[in-house]
Amino acid sequence: MFTNTKAFSGFSVDDVPKAKAFYSETLGLNVSEEYGMLQLHIAGGSDILVYPKPDHTPATFTILNFPVDDIDKAVDELTERGVRFERYVDSDTDEKGIFRGGGPYIAWFKDPAGNVLSVLQEA
Repeated sequence: MFTNTKAFSGFSVDDVPKAKAFYSETLGLNVSEEYGMLQLHIAGGSDILVYPKPDHTPATFTILNFPVDDIDKAVDELTERGVRFERYVDSDTDEKGIFRGGGPYIAWFKDPAGNVLSVLQEA
């Protein structure tokens, strides 16, 4: 039934203007807005729908992962742009907030609505 259908993902936020500023200005993504919702235009031709939800509850899991070639550089640049990286009790992150304990190097941060995002680099 869905063999030839282009699927896309989506998630909610509690403030579309704040989300638009964050995703376009802070992260540098191409973002468009229509009908009060955002489309994040991700490299590779994927679009992600961002929609308002008055009773929004942030995702407690990572909703978007951004692969990078150099995680230290990415974390430094995002930190300069005001992004604060998460340090979870059950993960051994370094002073920058990067987890380097097996698997890809990964650093988690949140959007203005509290949704969890990450940058990651294959080790």
